[in-house]
Amino acid sequence: MLQEIIKKDKSEPFLRWAGGKGWLIKFINDYIPETFNNYHEPFLGGGAIFFHLAPSKKYYLSDLNEELINTYIQIRDNVDEVIIELKKHVNSETHYYQVRRTDPKSDLGRAVRFIYLNKTSFNGIYRVNSNGGYNVPYGFRKSADIVNGSCLLSVSLQLKKATLKTQDFGESLSKVKKGDLVFLDPPYTVAHENNGFISYNQKIFSLNDQKRLARWVEKINELGAYYILTNAKHKGIKEIYSQINEPMTVYRSSTIGGKGAQRGKINEYLFTNISKPV
Repeated sequence: MLQEIIKKDKSEPFLRWAGGKGWLIKFINDYIPETFNNYHEPFLGGGAIFFHLAPSKKYYLSDLNEELINTYIQIRDNVDEVIIELKKHVNSETHYYQVRRTDPKSDLGRAVRFIYLNKTSFNGIYRVNSNGGYNVPYGFRKSADIVNGSCLLSVSLQLKKATLKTQDFGESLSKVKKGDLVFLDPPYTVAHENNGFISYNQKIFSLNDQKRLARWVEKINELGAYYILTNAKHKGIKEIYSQINEPMTVYRSSTIGGKGAQRGKINEYLFTNISKPV
């Protein structure tokens, strides 16, 4: 049953991640199969769905962001050292920009820098310039929790059975087998419910990438594996994935504008081959 999959000792995401899918959990709980074999997530990001499910078998987690995957590996393998090094940092604008200018050579140093900048930057955004340098400004977050030791220790334990790799989603999905569960949250190529491209993500994940992913989803379905795919609600996206199945519309809350703005809802598509229990 679902209660057997969602365990009491599951971890929480340790990163702030723009575009994270914590809000999606309430919509997909009823679609999680009662049993499945291995778990695959090729667009890992902050890992909200993975941490929520706490799968008990093997899981294959990947992302094209090498800095992100290195951070997960260091927490899995060297969590005590990560915590010790994080405690050396302070949440101040001066220190933030000093750290942002550094270029650690060790995998541990890179992971600590990644976590510190993520916790204290603006809005949990990961963005680099044309030279690959992280360029997100300081976030002025007085309550930023730089070192959440209990969370990191819990995450480390949950990652012990994880295969973590920096790789293209196609390489990751080639390992899917019958009875596996795949969660897909690709970078959104188009803006929600309009005709515009997301200029930054278009360079990372193009419409051709969306079409390539659609072909992989067809293969997953033919294998007899389960998939859940989230994407922007946009007519172009519906056309690309039209051969798979009809999408459901789900929504998340969003603050429109600046201070004092009203809250609104942003609709997104959810594709899955898992039937909701009656």
